[in-house]
Amino acid sequence: MQLRAKGSNLMDFVLEKDIFNTVFEKDIRRVFIYKKAERLAKAVHLVTPAFADSSSLRNRVDAIAVGLVDAAIQPPSAAKAALSRELLALSSILSLARTSGTLSPMNAELIAREAHTLLQEIAAYEEPRLSLDEVPTLSSIAKSAPRNGAPGEPARELPSARKGHIKDTENVSDSNIKDRREAILSVIRNKGKASIKDISTVIRGVSEKTIQRELSSLISAGRVSKEGERRWSTYFIA
Repeated sequence: MQLRAKGSNLMDFVLEKDIFNTVFEKDIRRVFIYKKAERLAKAVHLVTPAFADSSSLRNRVDAIAVGLVDAAIQPPSAAKAALSRELLALSSILSLARTSGTLSPMNAELIAREAHTLLQEIAAYEEPRLSLDEVPTLSSIAKSAPRNGAPGEPARELPSARKGHIKDTENVSDSNIKDRREAILSVIRNKGKASIKDISTVIRGVSEKTIQRELSSLISAGRVSKEGERRWSTYFIA
């Protein structure tokens, strides 16, 4: 995703790199929900003149417009609850305005449709947090195994040396590697292009060194291509 386009204007401010990384934690779905909330807030604000005869209703509508934007920049779990409350309040105001004839059916329908779309996005949102364990290595198994007994006692077998155990460990490792590579490919597909740092923020519990090793294997397999060098490297689907 291009975060800073040439000739960018204030409408692109939300996608400035620092804001995208800090406020939205590099989650493009949260940016999408924020823009939806902002669009709905603008529509709500535009109809406030219809409530000129009731200052209390007008102030409430203005408060909902601001509340939608405020709610959308909160952390995901808090944003869901806050946006849901604002949308419920908006639904009640729309119903009241439509019944009293304060707001035209067309305007009420347009706002209700935008609110329903936003509510669906909120309900479907899931935080992009995958957790994959590191693949166990023979050396790590050996380190965690009991040490040999006192002199004169027969040496205990290491778990990895027992008959058939190495084969089982390799099977588990192969499964973990496959899952991890598919997770990496999924992150790259979603982002278009991704750095190792981008991937590590989504796939938790896996070191950047391990991700780099898996990316090298995916490049060798022709599934991923690389652009740039060292820390400026980005990866995309081949």
